[in-house]
Amino acid sequence: MDGVTYALVALIAVALLFDFLNGLHDAANSIATIVSTRVLSPRYAVFWAGFFNFIAFFFFGLHVANTVGSGIVDQHIIDDRLIFAALSGAIVWNVLTWLLGIPSSSSHALIGGLVGAGIAKAGTGAVLWTGLDKTVAAIVLSPLAGFFLALLLVLIVSWICVRRAPVAVDSAFRLLQFVSASLYSLGHGGNDAQKTMGVIAVLLYAHGLSGPNFAVPFWVVLACQSAMALGTFLGGWRIVHTMGSKITRLTPMQGFCAETGGALTLFAATALGVPVSTTHTITGAIVGVGAARRTSAVRWSVAQNIVVAWVLTLPASGATAALAFWLAGVFT
Repeated sequence: MDGVTYALVALIAVALLFDFLNGLHDAANSIATIVSTRVLSPRYAVFWAGFFNFIAFFFFGLHVANTVGSGIVDQHIIDDRLIFAALSGAIVWNVLTWLLGIPSSSSHALIGGLVGAGIAKAGTGAVLWTGLDKTVAAIVLSPLAGFFLALLLVLIVSWICVRRAPVAVDSAFRLLQFVSASLYSLGHGGNDAQKTMGVIAVLLYAHGLSGPNFAVPFWVVLACQSAMALGTFLGGWRIVHTMGSKITRLTPMQGFCAETGGALTLFAATALGVPVSTTHTITGAIVGVGAARRTSAVRWSVAQNIVVAWVLTLPASGATAALAFWLAGVFT
């Protein structure tokens, strides 16, 4: 292999590392509620979530991959240095927030990395603002959608179960949580893995290896789903603790409503090709079920710290990517 081929293979490996870290970092999104309600132990929950993360490509198209690969930064300026810088910015922010136990967004870290590296290379004209605006809007809309859907589900379920014994309700929703956790893991795998697919596909396009038009090869789909599933298997226990218990205490019924509300939000976003944050979505849903009980049931200080991390993710990962782009130019 020549130098260009080695560089391409190395960048694909880095992209898959990011996807692995995405699964590791965002494992809490899929399993925090089912672990915190003690329906599944952490050991079995990660295998449950990882399996449904992997098979998600059977159920969804590649709309999100197309958005990330060709709808955020002009694909004609993509090169190895830009992709390296974008992935570096996303990985550094992911690792930092994982070490601190902060459930930030891997998705928006990657988007921020692409935008930061794109601006560093070609100025603001490199950014496709329509695609970016849609993604930024989702920062606000996805947690709100998760919040209101979960809140509505809690109210509906509470009304249906008002005359039933609490023990019977708890037992029924322990079983139903297997369904809701599966749905959320499908949504997680369907939306999040596609972001890395888009990055690898646009890299192949830049090297002229995918034909005249942008496309996502099937081997890329399998590689990205596998990397995310493996990351989920290994878990992210710091963030599981934050998501599952620090924001609010959950019953199995509330866990079911949070997961189902979050899954519905992810399904809709994936169908529309919007790269949303699974972290934002499930956090909004968990806050929604807590607020349905009473507003004091939510630890708003914890939620506030999470929101601060959300706000910082795009600019922090973008700035890191721009620095990585500059450093790559100095040392190459």
